[in-house]
Parts: sequence; C-alpha cells; structure tokens
Amino acid sequence: MPQSRAPIAGRFTREEVALASRNSGMPLEALRYDVTPTGLHYLLIHFDIPEADAARWRVEICGRVARPVSLSMDELKKFPSRTERVTLECAGNGRGQLSPRYPSVPWMEEGVSTADWTGVSLASVLRLAQPLDGGVEVAFHGADRGVDRGVEHAFARSLPLREALAEDVLLAYAMNGAELLPQHGAPLRLVVPGWYGMASVKWLQRIEVLERAFDGLQQQSSYHFRSSSLERGVPCRRIRVNSLMAPPGIPDFYSRARSAKAGTLAVHGRAWSGEAPIARVEFAVDGKWTQAELKGGSGKAWRAWQALWHAERGMHELACRATDAAGNTQPLAPVWDLGGFGNNSVQRVALSVT
Repeated sequence: MPQSRAPIAGRFTREEVALASRNSGMPLEALRYDVTPTGLHYLLIHFDIPEADAARWRVEICGRVARPVSLSMDELKKFPSRTERVTLECAGNGRGQLSPRYPSVPWMEEGVSTADWTGVSLASVLRLAQPLDGGVEVAFHGADRGVDRGVEHAFARSLPLREALAEDVLLAYAMNGAELLPQHGAPLRLVVPGWYGMASVKWLQRIEVLERAFDGLQQQSSYHFRSSSLERGVPCRRIRVNSLMAPPGIPDFYSRARSAKAGTLAVHGRAWSGEAPIARVEFAVDGKWTQAELKGGSGKAWRAWQALWHAERGMHELACRATDAAGNTQPLAPVWDLGGFGNNSVQRVALSVT
C-alpha cells in the first residue's frame, strides 16, 4: 500500500501554505446566500486543471455493460435535464483545527458550499449502456493526472452501483445557471448529493461498471477514517452533520478578531447532513445553549437558521451545533483522525462586544 504522510504538529509547512493558496475556501460571510455565488464556491483541485475542449469532449460508458457507448456533450444534452441544489463539503474540512494534523490542504471551516447543478441523471445514461448482472460498483475517471504518495494516476473514485442509480446523481455541465468553469470540472463532472466532495469527480472522461470493488488509489488508500496507520479504516462517504454561523460584527484585518456593538444581534448560519435532514440547531453564548430558529425546507442542500441575542459588553464565545433526523449531533470538540477527515466539531467564534 502507498505510504501516507505522517501527521505533524506546529506551524503550517511551506507545502501546506502553497496548497491553501491554490485551493480556495468559501468566506464564511457567504453563508448569507442560499446558493453560493460561483466565484465564492470552495475549490479543491488535486492535480492540474486539465485542458478541456467541450466541442471535442466525450464520456465513455464501458465495463460490465451490454452496450458500451461514447457520448459527446451535444449528445448528453439531448437527455432530459434536471437541476439539483446540492451542498458539497470537502472530507478534509476542519483538518487545520486538529493537532497533530495530516499535512494536506489546511482547511479550517471554509471547505463547504452550495450550488445549483444542472445536467442529466447518471441513471439515465447507465440505463442506455445496460449494466449486466454482476455489476457491483461504478468507477468514474477524471482527466486530471498527477502523483500522490509516489503513485502516478488520474483521479478516480467509485460508487456502489445502487448509489450510482439514484436519480439525483448528476452528470453536470452547468453550475448556477451558467456553463461550468474550468476549475469546477468543465465541461463535465459528477455531482453526488450527500457525499463528501471527493465523490463528485471533475473533468469526467470515463464511467466504468465493475464486477469488483474499485482499487484506485484515491478509493482504496485515501479518504478513510482512521485513528492509526495500522488500521484499514472506514471509507469516507456521506457527509457528517455540521453547521456554521456567519461570524457577527466586523473583523480586524490581520488577526480576524471580531467585534460588535452591544444590543440585539441576529446571528445566522447554515446546517447540513448527508445522513438525514436537519432536525434542530442550537446556539450558545459562553456555553449556555438555546434553540435556534430553522428556516426553509429540508432537502439535499444546507438549511438556514437564525438566533437573536442581546449582546452585552465583554468578551464572549459563540457556538452552534446541529442535530439531524437520524439523531447525529456535532461533537463539542474535534475527534482526531489520521487523515484529518470528517471533523464536524462545533464552531466557536470569539466576539468582543463594546
């Protein structure tokens, strides 16, 4: 098995800073939007953005199918289109809060966003190719290629066949009503609602029905919850329940320390889960929890919440905590993970009220 990088403590490394500069997070003030503006949507690009000409792009459907096919973008767009509002979150979101931490993109809390994705149902394309009996997984191969842990490969992930046949899994060619941008996977990407972002393979070139578990590096060696390098681990799949607030008040430019005037403050944010709809959100000031008001419906995207607080002078710690309908609640403190995956601990914001 390829060797993972060892966890580290202390200051961010030069490589981590470079990755942070290349992979942008969503500013938390963008939580005010139901749909994240495209330019503010978080980005994680494993290798290089590949050259991609939509006019010549084709996606191949092959493997254990009765009818292998190769489709151009024009041919794909003849299928019935559908739009899904989907919250995507990086599996490594929150990694930068852990100590020791896995050396990779040092996300703090900003690796999450919501967009309206338009495309065709993956299920309709798979039905055209007619999967044969014995198919168990569907692998998705992107055009981005590079080296990770000493192994050269194109980025690829898989889904169980039953998950791939869900009608809301999309082959997406548009985002927020416009054509995909290069950094978001143009001209074609996968979007898998409820799953961490690594499942939504970008620059999609090949869809392969398999009669065995996919053994690609990003599937078998990476994206597993582990507490020790000796563990095989549990695959990262559905997004753990999580929530964030848009930090109230105004920030200091350099330190980002926040301050606000005394009085009634409306604190708002978003909550989401890939396991079940959001059931409740709690808001805390200095450790005292109260119920927040949930807004909007419950679907595949995050749900808005709001809490009113009469802010008095002094230093305060604000926090929010979500619970989904399956009973999953955010932990109060980070749960350490070898790869820095799945940190859904409670967000805490220090605020000076003057």
